[in-house]
Amino acid sequence: MIAIVGRPNVGKSTLFNRLTKTRKAIVHDMPGVTIDRNYGEVDWYGKSFTVVDTGGFEPVAADKIIVQMREQAQLAIEEAEAIIFLMDGKEGLTSVDMAVADILRKTEKQVYYVINKIDGEKAEEAVYDFYNLGVENIYTISSEHNRGVTDLIDDVASKLPDYNLVEEEGITRLAIIGRPNVGKSSIVNRILGSDRLIVSDLPGTTRDSIDTLFETDGKRYLLIDTAGIRRKSKVSDRLEKYTILKSLDSINRCDIAIIVIDAAEGITEQDVKVAGYAHEKGKGCIIAVNKWDLIEKDNMTVGKYVDKIRISLKYMDYACIVFISALTGQRIMKIIKLADEIVEQRNKRAPTGELNRVVKTATLRHHPPACQGRFVKIYYSSQFLVSPPTFAIFTNYPNDIHFSYERYLENKIREAFGYQGTPIKLKFKARTGRKKIFKK
Repeated sequence: MIAIVGRPNVGKSTLFNRLTKTRKAIVHDMPGVTIDRNYGEVDWYGKSFTVVDTGGFEPVAADKIIVQMREQAQLAIEEAEAIIFLMDGKEGLTSVDMAVADILRKTEKQVYYVINKIDGEKAEEAVYDFYNLGVENIYTISSEHNRGVTDLIDDVASKLPDYNLVEEEGITRLAIIGRPNVGKSSIVNRILGSDRLIVSDLPGTTRDSIDTLFETDGKRYLLIDTAGIRRKSKVSDRLEKYTILKSLDSINRCDIAIIVIDAAEGITEQDVKVAGYAHEKGKGCIIAVNKWDLIEKDNMTVGKYVDKIRISLKYMDYACIVFISALTGQRIMKIIKLADEIVEQRNKRAPTGELNRVVKTATLRHHPPACQGRFVKIYYSSQFLVSPPTFAIFTNYPNDIHFSYERYLENKIREAFGYQGTPIKLKFKARTGRKKIFKK
């Protein structure tokens, strides 16, 4: 593991993106954009390693968020086997750079002192001031223009130990999504059993989508903590618009979306929209009602709350609901148990013969409505995809199947085969075959 550290706005995220060949880390000219540690995999000419993008390192800052950013950078330094200390060649050597260098001298890890934003030979003149750090080898690069990066990483990779990494299949990807300040990062920390992510009572603390691999009971998971998704009318800052796009991208990457709702506030219009993103993408869904410890309860409390959720989310009545408290840890690990069950359901295949019997029985009980005087027939069905389960239903008029009848067939398939926690998709297709030949 290689950690990229340095004060805010020196180009750490740009270098991270360059090495991982992604746009995973947010790049913005506003200091403090990267708050949590962000991990990415790098395959450098046959040698694989993990690179860590950290928040800006401010050794003497007093602001609460800056202090937490510093703690996250220190944790990254402890985890890493090598450290890239990035500085800004345009601004020159600063007192913060000197303070960070003093901290890094105390570590026994290999430290690479790197001056960023050196775009050409003329800019090289600014480098001499950095020799006041008292180090012999200083690398000059431009992360944005890919100048000097190859030489730097060649040296870094050559000194890394060789590991025989085996890429394992069967990793379940879980995305924690929801409005700002509903406790997403706290849930991640409870699941992981550590302060892996910054937790703050300030809305919008998580800006990047943070990936964390973990293992429990012999199973591997990728946990993705995402930025809170606000209403469009409240998204005025260009940076926050980008974090929303990254959250939606995290939904694309996941197998199961864990939609976090604040129990005290109840399900809101924005919660419904956030859940809709996951539903439209065909992801498995768990609705986690957080802060349940704050709710006064009686014998009807859970039932009433479930009814409210089901009414608000009529389009995803398949979703599993769990009542949790990230503060106390109540039922937190039930999320993982439900995720395992949903993965099994998403990979289930309905036998073709049995599926056709179910669909035939459903159509005999309730025929498809005629459309414009045309009698709609359903011939046969088959499941052709999993994750999510997707079915082809062959009919003479595929474009004339009403949405209500589609839901009717979906419910009958669920009654027969389950598929709890995951959407299922019905694809109506025209039957193909030989053309009939009529004798004169």
